[in-house]
Amino acid sequence: MSAEQFITEHLDLWTGAVTTKSTGGRGSQNGIELTGIKKLRELIADLAVRGKLLQQEPTDESASNLAIKIAAEREQLVKTGAIKRLKRLPQIDVADQPYCLPPNWAWIRLGEATNYGITEKAEPNDVSGETWVLELEDIEKESSRLVKKIRQDQRPFKSSKNRFQKNDVLYGKLRPYLDKVVVADECGVCTTEIVPLRGFYGLAPDYLQLALKSPAFKNYANSSTHGMNLPRLGTDKARLALLPLPPENEQHRIVQKVDELMALCDRLEQQTRDQHAAHETLVDSLLETLTQSNDADELSENWARLAAHFDMLFTTEQSIERLKQTILQLGIMGRIAKQSANDEPASVLFKNINTNNIKNKSLPDITSNEKQFKIPNNWLWVKFGHINTLINGDRSKNYPNRDEYVREGLPWINTGHIQKDGTLSKSNMNFITEEKFNHLKSGKIRTNDLVYCLRGATLGKTASVSPYSTGAIASSLMIVRPHIPAMQRYIFYYLISPFGRDQIARFNNGSAQPNLSANSVALYAFPLPPLREQKRIVKRIDELFSFCDQLKARLLQVSKTRWRTADAVVEQAIH
Repeated sequence: MSAEQFITEHLDLWTGAVTTKSTGGRGSQNGIELTGIKKLRELIADLAVRGKLLQQEPTDESASNLAIKIAAEREQLVKTGAIKRLKRLPQIDVADQPYCLPPNWAWIRLGEATNYGITEKAEPNDVSGETWVLELEDIEKESSRLVKKIRQDQRPFKSSKNRFQKNDVLYGKLRPYLDKVVVADECGVCTTEIVPLRGFYGLAPDYLQLALKSPAFKNYANSSTHGMNLPRLGTDKARLALLPLPPENEQHRIVQKVDELMALCDRLEQQTRDQHAAHETLVDSLLETLTQSNDADELSENWARLAAHFDMLFTTEQSIERLKQTILQLGIMGRIAKQSANDEPASVLFKNINTNNIKNKSLPDITSNEKQFKIPNNWLWVKFGHINTLINGDRSKNYPNRDEYVREGLPWINTGHIQKDGTLSKSNMNFITEEKFNHLKSGKIRTNDLVYCLRGATLGKTASVSPYSTGAIASSLMIVRPHIPAMQRYIFYYLISPFGRDQIARFNNGSAQPNLSANSVALYAFPLPPLREQKRIVKRIDELFSFCDQLKARLLQVSKTRWRTADAVVEQAIH
């Protein structure tokens, strides 16, 4: 079976394996990683350096003869003074060979086949303003695509650089998992964290690049690093690395075939991304029909039409997450549960809140611009500060330092303790003594409180104080204490809903370290339902979230099955 046939036979496997990036943003380009196609690229590179991508040609001169010519050229360069003589490397034992090669291939050490360990230095005064100055940041990880080319007059340097020639292979030695290798298309200089490699007789630069990017070599490099903060592959270890050496003519055929197959992967990747983008557009459009429902009855009809195609629509983590966001939005719009004439109107609830909480600040009335959607007749638009007490964390001299944390005591809560499920961490909590707690002026939590992040990248992150009933918060957080404890869960869903998140943009100061204040959060526009309806909304959201979690669990199981199949296919292809 040819490589092309192998790829197309398992096409669904490569294009179907998709994972969500941990930092995934909105949109198919940023939110997903095509892990199946990534695995396919690695497999192609692995097969190439194992001699399994092409059939060998009996007329090719054997790699053992090529290795002799490489050694002869290296020795001649030493004699003429072109390169210095380095420490002799040990012979390669059969036990050292990581896998079997075709009969006309040979193993050779990287330090025998290249000038690794011999570099020519360049000082700032040695180069012109047009000289190419290469840094690691200029090379894209994994793809090794050169993202920019900067000249010395744009990037003047003060310390020594490594000089390289056209067709040198430039290898980024910083690890772990760094995968940056390019072939120079002109002369230049580079950071000393990049090693210029020049193969001796008959070692093609493009094949050398491919070998350095192969899974076997990357595993060797990542397991052979030294240094803690910036681990790197040392010269001695690099020179000892084993390089699978094909005949000279086969090297060029391998590179050509890999280029063809990687171009095929590029097309598969683009098609897959286009399909995911179209899928996202379809999901967004259909979910939009839900939020445009005028009442619970119309929503029920639209939901029924959507539910008939759930298996087709909600096939990615992103689509399920957007479904959950839509559910939240429908909840705080009053579309997810039916209104009841027997419910006490929200106006009465609001009056009772203000009667029993005379400390409420005088807040401005809701303006028409703040009312971004129509609410049911028995609901009421209010300011968030009218229904909650908002309490900043302690900012006095009594603020605990890290060295005051204790193993057991009262929880000292910061943004890192807020978990995805809206609760606080049990395993990684910080604790302070009761004495320290008693000296705090503010920020002490109670049962039924919420904590809300006021600044930084986690702006708006929200959690119930569960599982804790007492403790205190850092200054980056704020306590949201509902005047009516029974409203806590509805208020939580409001704060994490799209509309609740939109309120942040109205008051975020837009600085490099964005932040809110209790005064600004108090001005949030809040759609207040009757208390009984709040409970029905929360119950319905909980039910639908449980359904979404079941969808996600099934998706995860399918993904695991697909990966087990992919691993089996790859294992079969390699061996």
